[in-house]
Amino acid sequence: MQNDFWHQMWASGVVGFHQPEVNAYLKAHWHKLLTSDNKAMAGEVLVPLSGKSLDMLWLKEQGHDILAVELSLKALEEFIEENHLHRRFSIQDLAHERFCGYELEAMRLFCGDFFHLTREDCQDVVAVYDRAALVALPPEMRADYTKHLLEILPSDTPMLLIALDYDQSVRNGPPFAVSEQEIHTLYGEHYQIEKVQEDKFERKGVETVETTYLLAPCSK
Repeated sequence: MQNDFWHQMWASGVVGFHQPEVNAYLKAHWHKLLTSDNKAMAGEVLVPLSGKSLDMLWLKEQGHDILAVELSLKALEEFIEENHLHRRFSIQDLAHERFCGYELEAMRLFCGDFFHLTREDCQDVVAVYDRAALVALPPEMRADYTKHLLEILPSDTPMLLIALDYDQSVRNGPPFAVSEQEIHTLYGEHYQIEKVQEDKFERKGVETVETTYLLAPCSK
């Protein structure tokens, strides 16, 4: 899947994947990352392929800094405009070699290729929230995505991951189907994976399972 696809989606306003409210699974399960034996009680949360998600504001309200990485500058600009962030915060252009974007109070909004993100960029990250990143990628990109993510994260970084699974022979993505087995294949070597919620529903005529996973780093 080429970057042009996502640029065209944002340019045309075809953003059905954007949720107009904070994700219910995030609100229900985020606190489970905030245990006394990991460092996610405070600090920066990485939101890969963030779009203009309102979840970022909710995470900020919980006391976290935000590192958002998004391919579309239009998405980040709409996030700022639609939430009137210009009125609430001083916003500066991002000073970065590999990304454009914006900086504001407790938020870094990176626009560019996720694969250009480095370990140095993520040195303060204490948790990852992935609602729309893994499912946005076709199968041939997901192993490279998770490999890069694991390379740039601090080794003890927990994650809340939300995935969809459905019969792609009936309807293709994005969002793409990512099975529980694939989640374990991609992350099982590095994380203890707990399925904390599973809901079944019909999406565009196709039976779909939406699953929320808590990924806790394996003890060394």
